[in-house]
Amino acid sequence: MSEGNYIEPKPGDLIEISRLGYQHWAIYVGSGYVIHMAPSDDLGQASASSLMSVVSEKAVVKKELLWSITGDDVCRVNNKYDRKYRPLPASQIVQEAESLLGKELRYSVASENCEHFVTRLRYGTARSDQVRDTLVAGTVGLVGVGVVAALATVISSLLLPSKREEK
Repeated sequence: MSEGNYIEPKPGDLIEISRLGYQHWAIYVGSGYVIHMAPSDDLGQASASSLMSVVSEKAVVKKELLWSITGDDVCRVNNKYDRKYRPLPASQIVQEAESLLGKELRYSVASENCEHFVTRLRYGTARSDQVRDTLVAGTVGLVGVGVVAALATVISSLLLPSKREEK
């Protein structure tokens, strides 16, 4: 876990692992272990830090030591929906997570990613702010590009002499 505001994880806690450009999510199950979605073995043992969504439509549920999947990445307890949803009992979260070990699940960055997986375990409902935030950022980016293009057209029309003036 990151050293800043260290919070000792408890079974059932959501663990957010900051990767380059996205977050990987796991559920803490105790004794230093987490359960998470990882790329299927048929991807040549790709690490969990790879952008699984780019290369796979399937993931396998694995139990691993937290430190073995974080590497040098920063991680923290982030039970971010506790105010909106009531967490299920920790024993139920851990039992459900362990019942899924070794299972291959459908993976979709938009609807069935690692954040959806852990929030469904903790709250009984699947949520992913990463998807929403990416869609919003993409929309804002497209709008921004459109505005810049429109401004460039207006500015160039004001600064460049018109064809009538050239004659």
